[in-house]
Amino acid sequence: MMFPLLFLILIPLVTAVLIAAGSDARRTGLLGVGLNLILCFYTLINYPFEQGGYQFVWSYPIIPAFGLNFTLGVDGLSLALLLLSTIVSFAAVLVSHKVEKNKSWFYICILLISAGAIGAFLSLDVFFFYSFHELALIPTFLLIGIWGSGDRQVVAWKTTIYLAIGSFVLLLGMIGLYFACPEGLRTFDMRELQHLGKNGWIRQESWVYLLLVIGFGTLVSLFPFHSWAPPAYASAPTPAAMLHAGVLKKFGLYGFLRIVVPLFPIVGNQWVTFFLILALGNLLFVGLATLAQKRLDWMLGYSSVMHMGYIFLGIATANPLSVTGAAVLIFAHGLSIAALFALCGELRQRTATVEFSALGGLARKMPHMGILFGLAGLASIGVPGFANFVGELMVFFGAFEREAMFAHFGRFQIVDILVIWGVVLSAVYFLRAYRSIFFGALSQRWKDISDIRPTAEFAIILLILALLAVGLYPQPFVQMISPSLICP
Repeated sequence: MMFPLLFLILIPLVTAVLIAAGSDARRTGLLGVGLNLILCFYTLINYPFEQGGYQFVWSYPIIPAFGLNFTLGVDGLSLALLLLSTIVSFAAVLVSHKVEKNKSWFYICILLISAGAIGAFLSLDVFFFYSFHELALIPTFLLIGIWGSGDRQVVAWKTTIYLAIGSFVLLLGMIGLYFACPEGLRTFDMRELQHLGKNGWIRQESWVYLLLVIGFGTLVSLFPFHSWAPPAYASAPTPAAMLHAGVLKKFGLYGFLRIVVPLFPIVGNQWVTFFLILALGNLLFVGLATLAQKRLDWMLGYSSVMHMGYIFLGIATANPLSVTGAAVLIFAHGLSIAALFALCGELRQRTATVEFSALGGLARKMPHMGILFGLAGLASIGVPGFANFVGELMVFFGAFEREAMFAHFGRFQIVDILVIWGVVLSAVYFLRAYRSIFFGALSQRWKDISDIRPTAEFAIILLILALLAVGLYPQPFVQMISPSLICP
């Protein structure tokens, strides 16, 4: 196949058109995301790891005078995010419940999110990298506002306004990045930008760096720009929560690794203490907020924001070990939070509530769900054997060794010790939630409740197996992504 990357974007788009034309929405959608998952494995198998770099490159000129080309390519890092996107997209369609209204448009929105996320991760042009993400945001708002729960329309508007402002700030930062390049060498091409950054030819402008950090940070719920995320995930329908928290949120983190860290090493080092404080805000402040939640959906929403702190710590540390750990965590977090939101959706479908006080003793009636929830939760909190543990360990070690030669006990070592309390908070809120839902006395309300559906069980098992594969044998995955990561 000559252009697998182009087909990876076109398949969900064509599938959406077929559904709009009258095809059965669920079956056609499942066929589309299934084909994309197979094509992703084809790309993975045929990627020349011994050669490395960007492969399967395809380009079409748009405005050559400004160096604007629609260019696709994949290396180890984008290949990992492509794998994440296709697995979660397949799982999201598989766990979808019966849609009462506008069924076709529901699945069209899911497919557009998938296509937008994949297009962003495969784009080698900053303009299209940004544009694909914006394409994916629009159906996210629609899914929350039309098919969500709770105060869905207010949440949809709040999320729209918050992320629109973040996207506008990011756009200003990308325009600033274009003009920070030397005159005559200005470009949107990521490969050329990385070459300019490697040679120190990009002006180290603090205002450009801060615009990019605020823009990307808002989109990925960096403290204190995080307040949109928990209500959005709690109100979103299950597939939307899985795709946004598991995949689309990784756009900003990918931007940090591709643009912010390699292109602004000097300015980044000047602001590193501030960045460390923000990472601690995610881990400790949001961690305490997670501990205070009394509903499973809100707890998962806050925990998703909290765990961004580990990734931000790895990005701020900016040495090979920590940045590789951050990349592993991006992949692991996407799988684990998608599995947890899928389980939350299954629980809500059967009980019509996710209040901890209203549940209890469900392990007797839902043993399969109890086991899957336990595995997904243990992965999320970083228990050994899962990919999350590998990533967190690399981030911790990478941060602790940063500046160790200059001071035995410096700012990175202090932050590392404080970050460990995030692990404790994670264990407390998860184990308490698990006890509240699955143990204790079984209410008469749930005496006839059924266990998880086979299709949803298969989807969640797929996500957990991927977490175990990387967690038990991380070397191939680490060797795949590490050559793609550029550290100052």
